[in-house]
Amino acid sequence: MNLSDSRTAGQPAPFPLARLSAAEAVFNAIRQDIESGRLEVGGKLNSEAILSQQYGVSRSVIREALRSCTALGLTVTKTGKGTFVVANKVANDLTLGQYSARDLTEARPHIEVPAAGLAAERRSDEELETLRHIVAAMATETDPESWVALDSSFHAAIARASGNKVFASVVADIRGALAHQSETLNMVADRQHASDVEHQEILAAIEEGSAEKARAAMASHLQAVGVALDSILNN
Repeated sequence: MNLSDSRTAGQPAPFPLARLSAAEAVFNAIRQDIESGRLEVGGKLNSEAILSQQYGVSRSVIREALRSCTALGLTVTKTGKGTFVVANKVANDLTLGQYSARDLTEARPHIEVPAAGLAAERRSDEELETLRHIVAAMATETDPESWVALDSSFHAAIARASGNKVFASVVADIRGALAHQSETLNMVADRQHASDVEHQEILAAIEEGSAEKARAAMASHLQAVGVALDSILNN
């Protein structure tokens, strides 16, 4: 069974030109097997090498798919032992490294909204150019893993541009969790295109130097992320 970079038959795309990445296709296949009971709770998944051969993709793609299964609370990977099914339905929260999705949803508006406002007022020409470069790269990036890295870089760059070292330090600390969250949302809720548009709106407000618009654009983005998370957890 080869799932390399094409949308699975019978699945309507939220955006007409959207296509499932290989990792999304593998994730969907494994999730369906778990939720249908074909892979039973307590059972062990095949090794990365075998899954790689089974789906016709690289082991890095398999690892990406398995990270999202773990984030949803469906599997647990034990070092040296393998990946095991621990639930047949999505957990009531997502595990994103050392933080949960709920932790991030509650905290981010208090950090990133004011940081965006300050960035609009204080950003240097160099910092603005960095943000422009990141947003432009995200709009054309087709590799999911590279896009996720750019996404976390964008939020970290805004925090640095705020000129507030506390905001910059906090966002740097949660950067890994943000990457996990973006990766999972892109797979489960197809958020990448919407995030690109929202990031462009945040950038435009920072370019304009409008703190009010920057705060509003960031708040709108974070609210949309929260809605997407709720749709996953309440599914």
